[in-house]
Amino acid sequence: MAEKDYDDIPGTFVFDAERSREGYHLNQFCISLRLQSNRDVFNRDEEAYLNSYPMTPEQRQAVRSRNWNLLLELGGNIYYTAKLAANDGINFQNLAGKMTGMGVEAYRDMMLSGGRPIEGNRSNDEWEKN
Repeated sequence: MAEKDYDDIPGTFVFDAERSREGYHLNQFCISLRLQSNRDVFNRDEEAYLNSYPMTPEQRQAVRSRNWNLLLELGGNIYYTAKLAANDGINFQNLAGKMTGMGVEAYRDMMLSGGRPIEGNRSNDEWEKN
């Protein structure tokens, strides 16, 4: 993917048109899990169900390992990948806690306190200096 100015935002993968195209089949897989019948088939045999979607090997492995941040990096849309998390019994707040590495309680407390401060979080450069 071509580098963009917003690629410098730490811990963020902007879901733009290019990332959307890259993740099309991954997102189709994830959104399919909104239906109980599809969740049943997936839960019986994940590998067979994954084979019905032409995802990249990296996307398949990210699904298998439930590497939530990598799913976004590989074109996953957070609202679609949350369907996979929900299938695993993980609600959105718990998912965000996992993805930030903060854990659920610390993530909730941060959000209730107004979210992540902008100072020190505007660019990867700022993270590297700390």
